[in-house]
Amino acid sequence: MTLLLLRALACAIVLLGAGLPAAAQAATRAWLDRDRIEVGETTTLNIETDQAGARMPDFDALLPDFVLSGHSSSRGMERVNGQHRDRVLFAVALRPRRDGLMTVPALRVGNESTGPLHLTVSPASTAPARAGEPAFIEGEADSQDPYVQQSIGYTLRLYYATPLVSGQLDQPQPDGATMQRVGSDLQYTRETGGRRYTVVERRFVIVPERSGTLTIPGARFEGTGVGGFFDDMFGSGRRELRANGPPRILQVRPLPDGAPQPWLPLHGLELRYLATPQSARAGDAAIIDVELVADGAAASQLPELLLPPVNGAQVLPEPAQVDESFERGRLRTRVTRRFALVPARDGQLRVPGPRVEWWDVRAGVARTASLPALELEVAPGDAAPASAPAAAIAGTPSARDAGPWPWIALAFALLWLATLAWALRRRAPASDAGAVQAPPSSTSRPTGVRELQRVLQVGDAGEVEQALRALATPPAPSLEALSQALEDPAQRAALRELQLARWAGGDLAAARASLRAAFERGAAWRRDAAPAEPGQDLLPPLYPGPRPR
Repeated sequence: MTLLLLRALACAIVLLGAGLPAAAQAATRAWLDRDRIEVGETTTLNIETDQAGARMPDFDALLPDFVLSGHSSSRGMERVNGQHRDRVLFAVALRPRRDGLMTVPALRVGNESTGPLHLTVSPASTAPARAGEPAFIEGEADSQDPYVQQSIGYTLRLYYATPLVSGQLDQPQPDGATMQRVGSDLQYTRETGGRRYTVVERRFVIVPERSGTLTIPGARFEGTGVGGFFDDMFGSGRRELRANGPPRILQVRPLPDGAPQPWLPLHGLELRYLATPQSARAGDAAIIDVELVADGAAASQLPELLLPPVNGAQVLPEPAQVDESFERGRLRTRVTRRFALVPARDGQLRVPGPRVEWWDVRAGVARTASLPALELEVAPGDAAPASAPAAAIAGTPSARDAGPWPWIALAFALLWLATLAWALRRRAPASDAGAVQAPPSSTSRPTGVRELQRVLQVGDAGEVEQALRALATPPAPSLEALSQALEDPAQRAALRELQLARWAGGDLAAARASLRAAFERGAAWRRDAAPAEPGQDLLPPLYPGPRPR
């Protein structure tokens, strides 16, 4: 009950600090589904707006540089901050008339305009070996000799020259590697071998688990296309299509000697400051924004973006903002994070910059990305209430400036907490309702184990916890309850390691490795699994003793 009350109180504090929601603002944006194509291929220009009654834009400005086709529009409605808002999406396929760097100009949409977009058009490449057939498949990996645990971008393309009525494209999983699909399929047209094809492009990320030969099985396609003249005359008017892609063979290199730990193989890594303070005052929050861009890894493979400890100041990080994209045949991840720096006293303050060690897969050498330290002159602070820094960090107005609304929200939150406490006392005797039940067999279902191993590779810490809890039937209400139902001490220890990594600054990469090894064959359940006694704490406290100041 104490845990629920603490969570409820946290929600109430968030509600108090949030204030009144801002009115939804109209927004119009444009983007290309691919910003790098070849001559003869198409890319789709998407324009989205929330202006009610918006009509199809005038695309005449595109005609000198592009051949247009496939105009379409769709309308929908979404709910934002409790308000309904129209959403209109316009799309048109663009086929460049030449190669080179091209610009899609700004277009007028209702009362607003889109921004210009850039498109790189390369000369047409050599036609695939099977060009000319009604349907064929090709696969392309961004690296032929990756390192173990390196993220490999894999692009699968299905070409078909006949309009499809139905179809199924399957890519089998490779042995000795994890394979995850990235984003949605892209569809465009391409002229190759003297024939125009529709292309469905599907992107994957493959992570080898061991060194040696890695075989990526060929994809399979089965579908039904619209028949030609003779099919209509002598058949059903349908044409069966089948295609099998060739397998791809990769040679996976082992972990090199002297590689930095944690192991982070990348094509490139950049750090930069997005915002730094020009001045600081004791007791007030100064804002530092840092950006990390990794070429060739998912966000789950990257170490947490942190500032080193600062002597004489408290560093309060906000949740990181992550943006993953698939560019040039592989993953590219952008992480931005804001840090609030609160100096404890006036004088000179040195803020060390972040450092990340990584392995350059192209050069085969260890590298370190780092940012210079910041030197700040901290002015004496004003005599202010202890809550002033927190208000500055949150970036929200104080309760005195915000009028009566924060106090009204606080009153409702306290009333809600009181009602919740009363209800929990009424339900206290039914303490066994949350007992964890083991599945019928002594180990987890295979699907749950496979999902856990996948999430351990690509998911964040919260998704890992959800996958672990889902091993039980029904899902365990918490990791503490799951730990009590497990027989294997190594599995319980791995759960403790994950808790420490999430909430006490432990090593998340090491926790992933421990969980992967401990749960490789599934969860080992106790035969006499029973609910915890009321108030019993299954995991050791994250802070066993008094926390250091």
